[in-house]
Amino acid sequence: MTAEPLLAIRGLRKSFGGLQAVRGVDLDVADGAIVGLIGPNGSGKTTVLNLVTGEIAADGGSVRLAGQEMIGLPAFRVCRSRIARTFQLVRILPGMTTRENVMVGRLFGAEPTTPARARDEVGALLECVGLAARADQAGSQLTYIDQKRVELARALATRPRVLLLDEWLAGLNPSELQIGIALIRRLRDEGVTIVMIEHVMEAIRALCDHVVVMSAGALIASGAPDAVLSDPEVARVYLGEDDA
Repeated sequence: MTAEPLLAIRGLRKSFGGLQAVRGVDLDVADGAIVGLIGPNGSGKTTVLNLVTGEIAADGGSVRLAGQEMIGLPAFRVCRSRIARTFQLVRILPGMTTRENVMVGRLFGAEPTTPARARDEVGALLECVGLAARADQAGSQLTYIDQKRVELARALATRPRVLLLDEWLAGLNPSELQIGIALIRRLRDEGVTIVMIEHVMEAIRALCDHVVVMSAGALIASGAPDAVLSDPEVARVYLGEDDA
C-alpha cells in the first residue's frame, strides 16, 4: 500500500475575474521530500502557495496536511497546523530587530510560547541562517539577502512540517547560492518537507527529488528533475516555440 503523502493537493482552483490562475492542480508531497514547482512567470505558482497557506481563498479543491483539511482555514490557523512560507517579495517588520522579527514566528507559530522563552530560543535559528552577528540590527538596515534570511528564520521559528519557499534563492551570487543550497538540504535532513518555487535550475537539479511544471495555471509535467527539464514541452513553455 502506498503511504499517504504528507501534503495532498487535489483539484485546486482559483480565478480572478475571467482569469483562471489555478486550474485543477493536483500535487502530492511526500514526507521528507523536496519538491520543485517551476514554470514561467505568471503560470500560477505563487497563487498555489497563497491558496495552500490561506493567504487567499480557493474557489475549489482540497489541501490536506497529514489528513487535515486546510482549505477554509485562515492563514494563522494554517501556520499553526505547521505549514510556513517565505514570500517572493520579502516581508519583514523593518522597525524590529532581526531577533524580534524571528521571535514573532516563535510567538505565534505552531507552539506559541512566552517572549522570554522565544528570545532564548531564536538564537539557534539566527546562527543557522548566518545572522547571529546581526541579531540586534534593525530590519530596515539589513541587505536584501539578509532580509531573506530573516524571513526564512521566522518561518522556521513557527516549527513547520512543510516549508514553502517562493524564489528564496533568487538574487544570490554564486557563493551565496551554494550556501543557500546547503542550508535547504540541511533543513530537509532535519525533517522539514520543502516545496520550492525556483527559477535557478542549478538548485532544482541539486535539491529536488521531484519537479512539477506549471503553465497557464495547470500542471504540464511531473517527474524526476533531469527528465522534466529535458522535456521538449517544458523547454517550449520556458523559451517559446521558435527557441525551443
